[in-house]
Amino acid sequence: MVHTFQIKDKNIALDVNSGCVHVLDKLCYEIVSVLEPPLTKEMPEFLYDAIQDESREDIDEAYSEIYELYSDGVLFSEDSYENIALDMKKRSPVKALCLHVSHDCNLRCKYCFADEGAYHHDRSLMSAEVGRRAIDFLIKNSGKRRNLEVDFFGGEPLMNMSVVKSTVEYAREQEKIHGKNFRFTITTNGLLLSDENMEFINKNMYNVVLSLDGRREVNDKMRVRADGGGSYDIILPKLKKMADSRGQNNYYVRGTYTRNNLDFSKDVLHLADLGFKQTSIEPVVGDDSEDYMIRREDLPKLFEEYENLADEYVRRRADGRWFNFFHFMIDLEQGPCVIKRLSGCGAGCEYLAVTPDGDIYPCHQFVGHEEYKMGNVTDGEISSEIRETFENCNVYTKPSCRDCFAKFYCSGGCMANACLLSGDINTPHELSCELMRKRVECSLYIKACEAE
Repeated sequence: MVHTFQIKDKNIALDVNSGCVHVLDKLCYEIVSVLEPPLTKEMPEFLYDAIQDESREDIDEAYSEIYELYSDGVLFSEDSYENIALDMKKRSPVKALCLHVSHDCNLRCKYCFADEGAYHHDRSLMSAEVGRRAIDFLIKNSGKRRNLEVDFFGGEPLMNMSVVKSTVEYAREQEKIHGKNFRFTITTNGLLLSDENMEFINKNMYNVVLSLDGRREVNDKMRVRADGGGSYDIILPKLKKMADSRGQNNYYVRGTYTRNNLDFSKDVLHLADLGFKQTSIEPVVGDDSEDYMIRREDLPKLFEEYENLADEYVRRRADGRWFNFFHFMIDLEQGPCVIKRLSGCGAGCEYLAVTPDGDIYPCHQFVGHEEYKMGNVTDGEISSEIRETFENCNVYTKPSCRDCFAKFYCSGGCMANACLLSGDINTPHELSCELMRKRVECSLYIKACEAE
């Protein structure tokens, strides 16, 4: 499978199965765009009619170059992944937990998938005992895997900082006993980022996700405090201090754009202008019941925004004002392992979420949906039926993914968004797919520009 596309002055062909990216001149681009494998060494006659305003000699020469790439297995290459996907139906160890230490929040974000932190239940905090049992569960179910991850999540996890600290302390004790290595992360809205909390986070957390949507008027329209006031002016100084204290590494400022700010590139650049080097602004996902949800008619504007942001991204990185935008970061040399490319985050099998009561769900976005409760860390047993459903899910079990050029970059998309919006983890959210495809194209365009 080859995907051809044009952005600005770049003619690009992505060979999906090999991952090779080719920046082509106009003639080669036109030829590749109309070819279908298998290719023959002798040039097909139809190309002389299909390609206008070019000499036969130039067409012959261009096709010869294309055929050489084909012979080298880097253009129109065969799919070697499907057989791997068929053999992936095996019980893999649990390697990561998302600990919901707080089902409460000091913000009332209007787009919150977590019901403003309550997850459709009573507000609650995880006990130290449940935190310890979660660590025991992870160690017991991690098999021979040595490196394990624990994400502290909410609601707002800093509202239960004592349990965050006690859980980290317990995990450090246990890793020495069991030969494990824990890596911790935390997601916070920043309201409770005191100097003491920052010191603990910098000492113990490998990564930090800091929530901010961008410009003040954008952020404060959606991310309001429990008393109804805006959060931007309170949070911004704390987030900047947090990012600077980490040397502008191992963190992300993570925001959400909605229909209220389709010009979201301005929010990305606003964060960059504030000095944040690690940014991520992602589209809100949900049904059309709310007026701030993205709609299909918004796609042309959003596509334009991504392309314009890509150009500015290249310019700034070239003149020393670099920053990273999560959705433009793509590794063309190594990238994720094959299993990751095929099946994604590992939700429901390698990655699980634990509630304050110790209940286990496939991931943080499934929490509160009782039909997806897999078990509890108290007894350590999880539903084999739900686990197998998620284990068997990959880009080849999803009809809309099989012929999508972006499938090895998005790994079939978010299973939670697919399931909660369509009722089926094998039916990805189409608007999310459209935006992902555009982000992949822009990422490849950036690589092409930087290679010049």
